[in-house]
Amino acid sequence: MEELVDIYDAERNRTGEARPREGLFLREGEYMLYVLALVENARGEFLITQRALDKSWGAGWWEVSGGGVLSGETSQTAVVREVGEEAGLDVSGEPLVPVYSYTNVDLKRGDNYIVDIYHFHLDVDASDVTLQDSEAIDFKFATWDEITALAESGTFLHYERLRQALEAE
Repeated sequence: MEELVDIYDAERNRTGEARPREGLFLREGEYMLYVLALVENARGEFLITQRALDKSWGAGWWEVSGGGVLSGETSQTAVVREVGEEAGLDVSGEPLVPVYSYTNVDLKRGDNYIVDIYHFHLDVDASDVTLQDSEAIDFKFATWDEITALAESGTFLHYERLRQALEAE
């Protein structure tokens, strides 16, 4: 089944156009919306997952849950869906307010997007997590220092933006 995504303008308004996500090339003034979720447990550790090895980008790298907002979804419904699909956790009862947002413009690659980052505080441990096999091959709860070490080794995605989100809170 083909995934459709809504196209947004620079002010985060839907343009009324939805396109297939596969092979999407966005022109100037067109954006896709993404979400990322920092899931922090009671011990101050963050849930991170290791991307499947067949991913076309960042295969085997570590990351937090997140992904593209599908056509008709809001940022909030997408983050609930993504965390549920990728980690088996329900964040629907948590405050669904992004702690940080940013915009990326890459006109050469047609890769323009807006990202909302959420920070959830949940009383969870490894026994609560269920991975989606197609997305991830492993997970762990890591301290921020451990995440920093992964980023310094070049195997953690979105580190700088996640750091900025935590500092902005």
